Formats: sequence, C-alpha cells, structure tokens
Amino acid sequence: MTNMNTNGPEKGLKRELKTGQLTMIAMGCAIGTGLFLGSGLAIQTAGPGVLISYAVGAFIVLLLMGCLSEMTVAHPASGSFGVIAEKYIHPMAGFLVRYSYWIANVLAVGVEVSAIAVYMKYWFPTVPGMVWILLFGAVLIYVNATSVNTFATFEYWFSMIKISAIVGFIILGAYVLFGSDHPKMGAENFVNDGGFLPFGLNGVWVAIFISLFSFLGTELIAVTAGEAKDPDVAVPKALKATVFRLSTFYVLTLAIMLMIVPWKAAGVDKSPFVKVMEILNIPGASGIMNFIILTAALSAMNSQLYASTRMVFSLSRSNFAPAFLGKLNKKGVPGAALGVSTLGIIVAAVVSALFPGTSYAFMMGISMFGALFTWLMVFVSHLFFRRMWEKSGGRKLPVRMMGFPYLTILGAVLLVSLMITTWFTDFKILLQFGIPWLVFLCVAYFFFHKRNMNNLSQQDSLEEQIK
Repeated sequence: MTNMNTNGPEKGLKRELKTGQLTMIAMGCAIGTGLFLGSGLAIQTAGPGVLISYAVGAFIVLLLMGCLSEMTVAHPASGSFGVIAEKYIHPMAGFLVRYSYWIANVLAVGVEVSAIAVYMKYWFPTVPGMVWILLFGAVLIYVNATSVNTFATFEYWFSMIKISAIVGFIILGAYVLFGSDHPKMGAENFVNDGGFLPFGLNGVWVAIFISLFSFLGTELIAVTAGEAKDPDVAVPKALKATVFRLSTFYVLTLAIMLMIVPWKAAGVDKSPFVKVMEILNIPGASGIMNFIILTAALSAMNSQLYASTRMVFSLSRSNFAPAFLGKLNKKGVPGAALGVSTLGIIVAAVVSALFPGTSYAFMMGISMFGALFTWLMVFVSHLFFRRMWEKSGGRKLPVRMMGFPYLTILGAVLLVSLMITTWFTDFKILLQFGIPWLVFLCVAYFFFHKRNMNNLSQQDSLEEQIK
C-alpha cells in the first residue's frame, strides 16, 4: 500500500522514494555540467591547483551535509531547509530560503540546458542551440509531469549511466597513464606550464566557487525527504554515500584529466572529457563520451526541475505563493508548480540566442547566488535548531553534526567569504543579481504576510459571527 505524506501543509505527496533512489537523485543532480563542462572553467581559473579547490569544496559540502542530515531527520518535508528556517529562525527566513532555492534550481535548469546545446553541436554544428533547448526541455517536463516513481526511475538510470561512465573513465585513464608509455602524459603535467599553482592561491580560492557549482544538488536529498519511505534511515545514509562518492569521483577524475590533457587546453568550448578521448584517439570514444555527458546534463536538469517544483509547491502550501501552485494532479504531482518552474528553460533559450558564446558562464553565475544563500542559511538554521531542539526535549536523533557549533560556524564563514570574493572576479554577476533579488523578496514577503494576516483576521471575524 502506498504511503502518503498525510501530515501538515504537504498533505498528498506520496512517500515512495527508497534509499537507493534518494542517493541516485542527488548524484544525478550533482553530477552534471559542473563536472563535465564546468571543470574546464575551474581548471582555467586555478590550473592543476584545482585539485585543492575541489577538495576544499568537498569539505564545505561535508559540513553542510552534516547539518542537513540532523535537521532533515527531525523534519522530513519537501520544503526542507525552508521549513526549518521558518520554524527555527523566522517565517521571513523560510520565505527567503525557499524562493532563493527555487530560483537557483530554475536557473540551474537553464545552465544544464545551455550545456546541452553545446554538446549537441558536436554532432549538429549548424543547428541553433535554441532548438535543442526547447526539444529536451519539453521531454523532461513530460517526465516530471508523471508520478514521482516514474521520475525516480528515470533519474536512477540516468545516474547509473553517468556514474558507470565516470568509473570507466577512471579505469581507462589509469590504464593509459600507468599501463602504457605515452609521452607528454603523466604527473609532470601537474607542474608544467607555470607550476602547480600558476595563478597562485587566489586562483585556487576562486575555483572553489566553481567547484561548489559541481556539488550543487547534493542537498536535494533533504527536499526528497518529504517523499521518502523511511527518512530516519534513508536520509542520513543517502547523504553520507553521496558526499563520499562525489568527492572521490571529482578528485580522481580531475587528477587523471590533468595528467592526460595539459591544463591550458581545458575550457568550456567542449567538455574536457571529450578532449581526453580525442587525445587518446580511441575510435568512436569521443562521440560515446559526448552522449554520456549529454545524459548527465539531462539527468541534472531532471533533478533540478523536481527540486524547484517541490519548493514552490511548499511555498504555496504555506500561503507564500498563489494557491493554485499548491494543487496536485491525479498522479500526485504539483503540475502548476512544475509549469512555473520551467522558467529557466525559457531564460536559457533567450540567453543562448542573444549571447551564444557566453551563455553557460552567465547562467551559472546567476544560478549560484540562490544556491550559496540557501547553503549559508542551512548553517545558520542549524545553530538555532540544535539549541532549541535540545531545550524543547526533542527525541534523540539517529545522526548528529560533529564539532558543533565550531564546524557549523566555519562552514558559514567560508561561504560568506566566497560570496564576497565573487565581486572581484568575473562572477560579479552573482552579487549583482543576488542583492536586488533579496531586496525584492523582502518586499514580497511583507506583501504576502500582510495578506495572510488579513485573511486570518477575516476568518476569526467570521468564526465570531457564527458563535
């Protein structure tokens, strides 16, 4: 018999997702263009020192997942960190978090679909990118419009394909490097062309920001908790597995890539993975790898559509978005919320048409503000949550964040520092977009809050008249 989420404002969502599906959904969201295409941008920013950048990025995400595991087990809901911020900090905090995470995923969908346009040029160089954006966008909207189980099944196999591809890439790369004699390949590429840190520690620091885009999506497990079968077991297990696998995959693949492809040859004109296959000159391999990378982008886009849909659904059920966005269709899917969340596909199509050469970096810059702000608020929420949970005598949770409060504060400080740093880099668009966005949300909150208070007052007045 199907379990239902029968409690609270998210009543109606089905609890059907298993631990394996949760892990694969998060892996699917995280292993997208951030690794397959964005890694080229990170390498160009830091040189071989990008390995340090990804290691630091993984450490920040590990701290984030520790905080998130504890809070999500206590409050498994599709509104996730938005619900927690609302409960433990202030309703306005929950409003800002949920809308910021929603816009982050909406725009991240645009990032993935912009990358898809780049990948398709490998086979169809003369077809405009907008054609592929609209075509693949329509396919994934259809997948998300069906039941959550259908979505999870698609995502499971999407993720399985690209994880298998990454494992295969690591094995092939290791064989080429250590099992055969190839000149100009090997560990010496770590120090060629300017040394291990050609842009100094400054380049490494900026590349941490890019690496965090690669990890965007790991927090999706917390969003799926509202539809998980057994959140106490599934959520902590899935979060730990995801962080460990991502960290291993990213550092290993980048190390092998840098030993095969000189770091100066990396970029975002095509995936560094495809460049590796071209250099190795394996017949048909570059085309196969491009197909796998295309699958990766579709997978991430699929997960991000899911995340943005559930977040705006949660907002509607909390009376902070129009009521029609909180309605479920016959298959238990928030159809109207899904429709609104396709905005990123439209934005990507327009940006691709106007700025075909720089659309990927632009879309990444504006999507990252909402993500980093959400992550920052997870750390802040955890500081409030732990004290209030213990003070109120909450149940003993199966998972607890280590090193509280010091590691929680460290995670917050690192994120704030990275966000401020972007003002002095090519990613200035992050704050140029983000600060006005927060101002807009603050104004919107007071509008919704006033409307909700008026409705509550009218309801109380009506009840008094009935009495």
